[in-house]
Amino acid sequence: MTSPSLSVRIGALELRNPVLTASGTYGLGHEFAEIADLGEIGGVVGKTVTMTERIGNPPPRTFETAGGMLNSIGLMNPGWDGFVADVLPKVRALPCPFILNVAGKSEDEFVELSRRSRGLRGVAALELNLSCPNVAGGLDFSKDTAAARRIVAQCVAASGLPLLAKLSPNVEDVVPIAVACQEGGASAVSLVNTYLGTAIDWRRRRTVFARGIAGLSGPAIKPMALLAVLRVARAVDVPVVGIGGIASATDVLEYLVAGATAVQVGTACFLDPCAPVRIAQDLRALLAREGVADVHELIGAAHPGGGGAQK
Repeated sequence: MTSPSLSVRIGALELRNPVLTASGTYGLGHEFAEIADLGEIGGVVGKTVTMTERIGNPPPRTFETAGGMLNSIGLMNPGWDGFVADVLPKVRALPCPFILNVAGKSEDEFVELSRRSRGLRGVAALELNLSCPNVAGGLDFSKDTAAARRIVAQCVAASGLPLLAKLSPNVEDVVPIAVACQEGGASAVSLVNTYLGTAIDWRRRRTVFARGIAGLSGPAIKPMALLAVLRVARAVDVPVVGIGGIASATDVLEYLVAGATAVQVGTACFLDPCAPVRIAQDLRALLAREGVADVHELIGAAHPGGGGAQK
């Protein structure tokens, strides 16, 4: 069997295959380098970095549900200075591209974080977390088309890096938000972030999470996330990065046929830290068995006119 071509591009960023890790589910990648061959995947999307250190939300922070997981981590991270001093040297040793995910409390913070990322050795691209449901105001930048367009445009100019805009499904319609990000110059849109949910402790007569709400991820959200990818991919010309319930090569192919150029593996990493590597290897084997010579034959195949085009 001839080995299929799996390489894809997101703007100027070339990935050896479409399989990435999802922000917040795989640390900053270096933590797993000793147990997983990260040279086998397309890249690592790091846990969100903010301007200053965040200790996160009060525990409990995770809760297992049928078909998924609720989380309310609250963007716990060492802040920009801690990331650069303590983490970046380890990230530079990764055998795959590292995509830095950042979140600001304001437009100015998003732009400043993007400016600081410019020319930073070891950072291949930037993902803007415009859609975290687990911090106050975290969804504000993913609800308004004008704000999304403005922030993306400023961050593109400030960073000079390929830029992915990570969007929320917890809006009236994600399509115009994605279009606005494209108009702002985004290299790609990542979708979706988690769906809002909660868990109740009936014995204590209260919600499990201190904030009352959390973000739902895992297989339970896959059909809804697939629909978001299908709709957005039909509306934009930039690549779409699909996220939600991906645990197998088959899941990846469903997202690609729906129009995604790449995917991010998230909740599955909690069950198996080697899941992204396994999925990437299985993807190559499955396409070879099916006689698919190039993964681009499948990207967007569910759309009018079929697949085969590189965005």
